Amino acid sequence: MKKRILGICGGISFGIFLIIMFVIRGLGNDLPSQEMAKRWSKEGGTAQVSCFFSVNSGITQEQLQEFEHSVDGKLAEASVTLESENPSARLWVDAYSAEGTLSVSSDRASIQADAIGIGGDFFLFHPMTLLSGSYFSGNDLMQDYCLLDKDAAWQLFGSSDVAGMMVSINGIPHMVSGVVERPEGRLAENAGLDKTMVYVSYQTLQELGEHSGINHYEIVMPDPVTGFAVNMIRESFGTDPQEVEIVENTSRYSLVSRVKILMQFGIRSMNGKAIIYPYWENMARGYEDILALLTFFELFFLLFALAVALGLFIRWWRHKGWTVGGKIKALGGWIQLRMDRLRAGRREKKSEGFQGKKTIKATKPIKGKTYKSKTHKSKKSLDHRQEEEI
Repeated sequence: MKKRILGICGGISFGIFLIIMFVIRGLGNDLPSQEMAKRWSKEGGTAQVSCFFSVNSGITQEQLQEFEHSVDGKLAEASVTLESENPSARLWVDAYSAEGTLSVSSDRASIQADAIGIGGDFFLFHPMTLLSGSYFSGNDLMQDYCLLDKDAAWQLFGSSDVAGMMVSINGIPHMVSGVVERPEGRLAENAGLDKTMVYVSYQTLQELGEHSGINHYEIVMPDPVTGFAVNMIRESFGTDPQEVEIVENTSRYSLVSRVKILMQFGIRSMNGKAIIYPYWENMARGYEDILALLTFFELFFLLFALAVALGLFIRWWRHKGWTVGGKIKALGGWIQLRMDRLRAGRREKKSEGFQGKKTIKATKPIKGKTYKSKTHKSKKSLDHRQEEEI
């Protein structure tokens, strides 16, 4: 009875482990901002790396441009080249951004909104649900576009279908390229999405708003050897942990990474850096904590199931009615019996083949002689007697 109860408990524990494993896998793929490498290359061999700078780091666009110019050269040194017939194909893409505030107005209302000033392909890294219109690129020559969240659109126009309409940012007209749905929920709100958000070019934020410089840089690029991309970023932007934090997004939710977070329990929340994380990184770190907790229970239930299975196996082993030596001997006897039967079958087939050859040889006609059947001879004798009687 005890053995049966233990078996049921072990089975239930293993089932819970499987459920938690699938939940972790689903949550790990739930943040688009952490999945850029998978979207960029389904074949793998690509890494996504994020950099977060302190407010005093003084990172400039010129520094980022110098780094961008060096990327192709370093990839070429690693024998990574672009092989595509598509003229617009790229080996890597990047984006940078800064946080600040802006005053935005329309003919109907005026608001003070949180703002993200973007450069590069920001919305490739951070795809959001579009309610109307489209994204804009930080690489556009014209920097007079803006993207509103749903809340800002309703405050300014009373509608979310406002793509193509004009707003004024500190007296300078900007076209609304689109409206996006702002993520909701307790985690998103505490991550920094509890206020109206406007996305503009970095140039617009720099000239017309308030900000503390470029805070974030992101890149997705080939990773021919594990760690190549993140090491290249670290060499380029320095290793001072007080000024920059570098995150390898591609593997941040792997089992090894989750276990490392568990090992940092109690000190992970301590931060003496002058780095302010953007809302997407705050959400990603929140997911790390949730997944680390789930990993603890995942490992607990797995180890419990394995312990029960091992205990039942040891109990069965001790009470088994046979020995390994006996089983090996029985197996050897069975193999020997099979070999004997195979040999006997082969001898029997050879014997049958020999008898068949002898029969064929005895009935083989002698060359040059003719044989007549008894029936033919009897018929000839009968015809001869009939002629004599006549």
